Amino acid sequence: MSSVNNRPLTPAELEAFGNELDALRARHVATLGDADARYIRKVEAAVRWIGVAGRVVLYVAAFSPLFAPVLLWPLGILGALLLGLSKILENMELAHNVMHGQYDWMGDPALQGKTYEWDIAGTSESWRKTHNFSHHTYTNVRGMDDDIGYGLLRIFPEQRWHPFFLFQPLIAIIFALYFQWGIAIQDLRLGRLFLGKATVGQLWKQSAPVRRKVTKQLLKDYVLFPALAGPFFLTVVLGNLVANGMRNVWTYVVIFCGHFTADAETFPRECVQDESRGHWYLRQLRGSSNLTGGKWMHILTGNLSHQIEHHFYPDVPANRYAAMAVEVRQICERYGQHYNTGSMARQFGQVVWRILRHSLPSKPAARPALVAEAAH
Repeated sequence: MSSVNNRPLTPAELEAFGNELDALRARHVATLGDADARYIRKVEAAVRWIGVAGRVVLYVAAFSPLFAPVLLWPLGILGALLLGLSKILENMELAHNVMHGQYDWMGDPALQGKTYEWDIAGTSESWRKTHNFSHHTYTNVRGMDDDIGYGLLRIFPEQRWHPFFLFQPLIAIIFALYFQWGIAIQDLRLGRLFLGKATVGQLWKQSAPVRRKVTKQLLKDYVLFPALAGPFFLTVVLGNLVANGMRNVWTYVVIFCGHFTADAETFPRECVQDESRGHWYLRQLRGSSNLTGGKWMHILTGNLSHQIEHHFYPDVPANRYAAMAVEVRQICERYGQHYNTGSMARQFGQVVWRILRHSLPSKPAARPALVAEAAH
């Protein structure tokens, strides 16, 4: 149970809170320019060349039994790590942020949010629907944000308990290892089939874009690139498998740390009715968690270590979040609002506790009402 206390705001304070956060966004958007463009192009280049290096090292490892068998494992591990790093950077700092439209202002066709396609089993179009729209509009609103447990996990006591959730500690591990596949099928809402709300034929037709993307990804990572190694294909297959697994687990940990810590809250549908800008900011704040760390932590998380700032400003280039976070935290402190941040170990420990605790029956603890509601 969280011991967080958020000071009730008057209607005037609530409006001022929203206005200050809007003004902060406006100041940063007004100064976007060459430095931001250079940054994302450096990330794009890093993704490309680290990926090339990883694949080259994997091929050298694959053929090493012909000239230096002792190099097989060291080079195989190094190649997989480099390829995994490239995939993490592509997913987190490049694709995720580009697809939010953070760099549309550049006019670069390769960095347009509506057309970018990422290196993952799920389609970008599906992600823009489930994540950019549903999740960011209705963050942690029960029945409207499908990211609450992803239909597999009971992470908050407000979710109805079923005996199925007794298995969720194991399910959570499997979900982490295959996270990209969970994202790929999220918008299909497979639960409708078991509830009789959709037929197999309907889901098969709806899944056509996903099936095409999955086929492309499987052929690329487990057929085409391994085939280039000829009879030594197995090393390349394993390297790709490890790289994808690294990306899956890292993405899972970062996303779960950003939304499911002890202080994170969920909200009823009613809270979004006639929601003011200040009220929206408060809901984003109370449903989000940040991670402390240095420059590389921020880059490798796609700056989702600043999850609060990302939920406030999803279309502002993420390389701005570190600077914005200083002011966001000051604003929150002035208005008596808890700014949820901590180390990855601390935050993920709380996530694990939630997964274990709420696999068993549990009842919601009393939470302070959203400020806007309390202020009415």
